[in-house]
Amino acid sequence: MSHSELVVLLLPSILSLLLVFILMQRKQARFNLPPGNMGWPFLGETIGYLKPYSATSIGEFMEQHISRYGKIYKSNLFGEPTIVSADAGLNRFILQSEGRLFECSYPRSIGGILGKWSMLVLVGDMHRNMRSISLNFLSHARLRSHLLKEVEKQTLLVLSSWKENCTFSAQDEAKKFTFNLMAKHMMSLDPGKPETEQLKKEYVTFMKGVVSAPLNFPGTPYRKALKSRSIILKFIEQKMEERIARLKEGVEDLEEDDLLGWVLKHSNLSTEQILDLILSLLFAGHETSSVSIALAIYFLQACPGAIQQLKEEHIEISRAKKQSGEMEINWDDYKKMEFTQCVISETLRLGNVVRFLHRKAVRDVRYKGYDIPCGWKVLPVISAVHLDSTVFDQPQQFNPWRWQHNNARGSSTCSSAAAASSNHFMPFGGGPRLCAGSELAKLEMAVFIHHLVLNFHWELVGADQAFAFPFVDFPKGLPIRVKHHTVI
Repeated sequence: MSHSELVVLLLPSILSLLLVFILMQRKQARFNLPPGNMGWPFLGETIGYLKPYSATSIGEFMEQHISRYGKIYKSNLFGEPTIVSADAGLNRFILQSEGRLFECSYPRSIGGILGKWSMLVLVGDMHRNMRSISLNFLSHARLRSHLLKEVEKQTLLVLSSWKENCTFSAQDEAKKFTFNLMAKHMMSLDPGKPETEQLKKEYVTFMKGVVSAPLNFPGTPYRKALKSRSIILKFIEQKMEERIARLKEGVEDLEEDDLLGWVLKHSNLSTEQILDLILSLLFAGHETSSVSIALAIYFLQACPGAIQQLKEEHIEISRAKKQSGEMEINWDDYKKMEFTQCVISETLRLGNVVRFLHRKAVRDVRYKGYDIPCGWKVLPVISAVHLDSTVFDQPQQFNPWRWQHNNARGSSTCSSAAAASSNHFMPFGGGPRLCAGSELAKLEMAVFIHHLVLNFHWELVGADQAFAFPFVDFPKGLPIRVKHHTVI
């Protein structure tokens, strides 16, 4: 083929791309966009944005961009023109305007691996239906009557395996705890059983792919995760078929009290929808909670004052239980864990398990003189607000006392209290998409901390810290050494 023929063949494509570029430039010229840099063609600034950094910071990329452009700036991320927000007011506005001005818009690779019916990627009525099912199953009444006992049982099962002066990965132990809890909670799977351990093995492979680059080639973590996803879904579907057969036979058992049984009896979801729902909730309920517990272990070992106050709080609860002849934690005990809740809030603020959210403008929006064009991606960066010194005093410091109403240990009473009351603290998102499992996550952390401080002293073995990849992870697994102690 001659050069002239090649030019003739490529000319329509070149002209089309040129026309699209001109139209985009004209469209952008109509708007007063925030300042920023769109980066390289196609790639934009995605590589720089996703470069790992300390989880207790916002990273060099964000620091440089905020310093240069301000807390609201434009960029090209994940292959789309994007407005990035480190502004507390805009973040709150975006989340509260869900469904009217903005909607959830995660990269296609996320939907490809979690499923098109995953609550993370659904929008509109279908998301509301799925969320309603989750909220009904995770109601306060159910937390009190069913889940609290199971949380304590699984906590004690993990902690009982900790041997004196042994070194192990605190992150792995936290993941073991949350996986066992969610497997029991979702499908009545008992920890340690062969089928549970096989599912856990596939799930680990699946998780590595979820947080990897979406490269669907042989040998990549993403391709392996897609294979594990298929195996996990077949396992869940087999459990579904067994339940349906028992329901038709009129057989009632305790297993029908788990999420799978509840959905089969109380919803009209299709098989595919149920599979994606359970897979996505297993992902959400396991990963974020386990990282949060590991972060609490990490932050507390460097804050002996907080450990001492936790001990005092939990010794008082434990002594009262012994006097009454009770053994298990009840809901009243949980509500007495006031300083524990301060520790949990501070862990979530400083550790930022969920660092940013994916949204898209569904109509042209104006905010503080800037335009957000319809169709543009919007990234509210939650961690940037949690680590903002104009919102939280000394934000890099682990200070659980900042969450107390009568603050005697911190200097940030006014700023932090005001921030919390005005929804600047958003570890579980906000608006109509507020995390359905937020109360369960706090319950898990509180019960785990209760038994941890009553029974163990721990210390880090070697240097390790949490990094954002952007998912939060301890590169070395957070190795710790524990010693048993009795405080009552």
